[in-house]
Amino acid sequence: MQIEYLSSDELRSQFKQSIVVQGTLVVLPFTQAKAAQQAAMLMANRAKAPGMILAVHDNHQEGFVRLANEAFKKTDSEYFAYVAQDAFAGRSWLSLAVAALGEKKNLVGFNDGKWAGSIAAFGLARRSWIKTLYDGNFFHAAYERHYADAELTLLALQEDVYAYDPEAVLIEVDWQKDTSQVDIRDRKLFLERKASGFDQRVTRPELLKMVS
Repeated sequence: MQIEYLSSDELRSQFKQSIVVQGTLVVLPFTQAKAAQQAAMLMANRAKAPGMILAVHDNHQEGFVRLANEAFKKTDSEYFAYVAQDAFAGRSWLSLAVAALGEKKNLVGFNDGKWAGSIAAFGLARRSWIKTLYDGNFFHAAYERHYADAELTLLALQEDVYAYDPEAVLIEVDWQKDTSQVDIRDRKLFLERKASGFDQRVTRPELLKMVS
């Protein structure tokens, strides 16, 4: 699996046309170069599936969601995955996730060591499905760092196209995770969108109660 390292400026200026990837394009926005390199190298060595890891330096503090969306627009691939610099890959993490998608599912949540598959904190999606959701973006563009993955998961659950394989492991190694707070603006946006059923796309009451 190939690895490319770019700044956010290079991502926007370098690709006048879409970069075409066979298999999966994995976007890895990062702020710490050493952590991103370690994560990307392990993921590449353990993927057991074709694709490219595109590690994008957030040199203007734009946030995870904006860079993931930019990478989605600038690339072309059958599958698109999103991860962070604190990801620790299990063996065959990508090949297992692609197998979990099969022909009928559109989003796979990885085993990140926290949510037990209920939320795709790190995820793999079928690009053709994502293109039907957010006007060319991967995530809803109004989020910055948090809750975009939760909304995407609820959309997939509503359509019964969500899959989870506990053997597909991308552990989130964040030592301060349980003591750090979520982005207040993102949480407010999520609750507002949930009140409207995420543009009337999610109607099942049990799903609307899942994340608060």
